[in-house]
Amino acid sequence: MVDLYPPTGPYDSGFLDTGDGNRIYYEQLGNPAGKPALYVHGGPGAGAPRRPTRAWDPERYRVIRFDQRNCGRSTPHASDPAADMSLNTTQHLVDDMERLRAHLGIGRWLLDGASWGSTLILAYAQQHPERVSEIVIQAVTTTRRAETDWLYRGAGRFRPEAWDRFRDGVPEEERDGDLLAAYARLMENPDRAVREKAAADWLAWEDAVVSDEPNGVPGMYSARETDDRIAFVRICAHYFSHGAWLEDDQLLRNAHRLAGIPGVLVHGRHDMGSPVQTAWELAKVWPDARLHIFEDSGHVGGDAMGETVRAAIEEFKDR
Repeated sequence: MVDLYPPTGPYDSGFLDTGDGNRIYYEQLGNPAGKPALYVHGGPGAGAPRRPTRAWDPERYRVIRFDQRNCGRSTPHASDPAADMSLNTTQHLVDDMERLRAHLGIGRWLLDGASWGSTLILAYAQQHPERVSEIVIQAVTTTRRAETDWLYRGAGRFRPEAWDRFRDGVPEEERDGDLLAAYARLMENPDRAVREKAAADWLAWEDAVVSDEPNGVPGMYSARETDDRIAFVRICAHYFSHGAWLEDDQLLRNAHRLAGIPGVLVHGRHDMGSPVQTAWELAKVWPDARLHIFEDSGHVGGDAMGETVRAAIEEFKDR
């Protein structure tokens, strides 16, 4: 068993100006002279954790956390209808990560993340493989349209009453069409009440998807401040209605670019939001990755999954 380290908070924080009106919040924890590691949060739009970390050896790692565009402490915040979402795409986020690396004077870093974070990690690593030392991913996703169609339509066969409520959250004339695009339009409505209701309806569905998983937490997605709920859903709907601006199967097709980068993939067998098939397919085309599948976990993970992630982080600190 890998012991947790004492709680470690930031020793440095700041904002990175992207030059297009966005400012990206970042912070650093651990040892300034340690091995660089970047934590890439999920969502998109969930924001980085604000609690101290206990998974990283504070003597050996220099951990960087950042809030992706328009969420968390980055500005402008997506809860503000004036925030320009056209400046928030997967490529913008990849460029932000590379800009942050250069700003901090880092040559190579370990990348760690889960869910949407894994999509962004793979997109970055395939564009900048020379900048990545190792990768650790939990709840693997590549945000293919088949994956988002499963999450926001296919999974409804397990929770039909909850999915009907999700579908009924959009105008009647749009319920048989592209629900993600319909929600994206609602989240651009200038009426805050409309945005709040759409966000609540979306998050109620997200909650329902994970509610029956092992270790599922009631209200996991809804338990956010109102502005954060609005930002989360606005960003998610914006990304998923555009296929994250990725060609279908792009991240699997280009996995050969990860050659030589050690990876650890950790996935729950009962992940209702991101079925294990994607992790399996990625492991087959990325020979340097090791896939661990856990029978007692879903998307939210569990003790054994967390232990495996921490073991990988421990293993890589001396590499």
